Amino acid sequence: MSTSDPVRAERTSLPQWVAVGVLTVATFLVVTSEMLPVGVLTPMADGLGISSGATGASLTITGLVSAITAPLVPRLLGNLDRRMVLAAAMVVLAAGNALTTVAGGFGMLVIGRIILGVGMGAVWGMASAVATRLVAPRNIALAVSFAVSGVASASVLGVPLGTFVGNAFGWRAAFGALTVLALINAAALIFALPALRRPTPTDEQTTTATRRSLARPAVVSGLIVVVLLVTAHFAAYTYVRPALEGMAEMSANAVALLLLLYGVFGLIGNFAAGAAAGRRPRLTVLLLAAGIAVALTLFALFGTIAVVAGPAIALWGAAYGGVSVGAQLWMTVSAPDRVEHVTGLYVGVFTASIAFGAFVGGLVVEGTGIVPLLWSTAALALAALLVGLIAPARRRPIDRQLL
Repeated sequence: MSTSDPVRAERTSLPQWVAVGVLTVATFLVVTSEMLPVGVLTPMADGLGISSGATGASLTITGLVSAITAPLVPRLLGNLDRRMVLAAAMVVLAAGNALTTVAGGFGMLVIGRIILGVGMGAVWGMASAVATRLVAPRNIALAVSFAVSGVASASVLGVPLGTFVGNAFGWRAAFGALTVLALINAAALIFALPALRRPTPTDEQTTTATRRSLARPAVVSGLIVVVLLVTAHFAAYTYVRPALEGMAEMSANAVALLLLLYGVFGLIGNFAAGAAAGRRPRLTVLLLAAGIAVALTLFALFGTIAVVAGPAIALWGAAYGGVSVGAQLWMTVSAPDRVEHVTGLYVGVFTASIAFGAFVGGLVVEGTGIVPLLWSTAALALAALLVGLIAPARRRPIDRQLL
């Protein structure tokens, strides 16, 4: 066990779970802040006097900045208290939301979203690594599942709630509320988390770290799987509403219900995958990849039939909902001597793949249509499965001593 870690007991105490909960709220707020423009796109564009396309591009800006920030932060931390770094990152997030709240045009919006991306990358890039240090050994996988569940619940709860606030009080009020909540969470992080300096590795890990970089087969293969799966998902999911409206001829209310179904199953998948990945992360991710491939194939073949589209969406949600936590635990097991660094790298690759997937999906839809997009993304998910099957993997279970 690292000498800088506060946890030595066999059981996780209530205050330690509270700390995990506060960390989960942080990931919830950063992803809600990132995705909120989706829910208030039209009034936001009107209020800023810009096109919907330019407003939507703010998501890409945030994602790209986050992709750069996440892998850089762990390399710059040194022995800084991770608790204070997380709190500072939430203050940065609040500043980005505040600038978005008062933005009068595209220029100020871009500045606000860049600042927001820095805060988001720092929080998301550190959350899982910090979560592993807050709990007892047997609760590590569950703690990571909770930390990552903030990402999934942002889509299920955060964006709809933000949209409701925006519809009732204006889109600026929604971003203003996120500003206040981010500041409250920053204070909560300081009080709830223990002081967490740089982990002190064991002698074995120190020796290993001096001769091994992160460019090791299990890490590289895992990141390739992440790129393929996340690109496939966001290329297709970005256009799921027009797919359901066009193929199955569903009403707006029916589509909203299906997206809620997707979100609920996504949360279920997150915790189920967390439990399974605690012992077999690679196998878990491969099963999730198979589930995504099957769901997209069903959607492509039978998407015009509403009774089939519904179960396909539910399967899709359950499978993709587990990808974040499953892949995170794959990375943790693959580089146990450099958990913070591999987590930052993983989040950077993940967020870059989100931006890339949405961009590629738009090109395919404009060029060939929805059905070819579904087949293409199903093929990408299958490719991820094949890469994972042939890739080398560290079979060692997650061990508190490695963190």
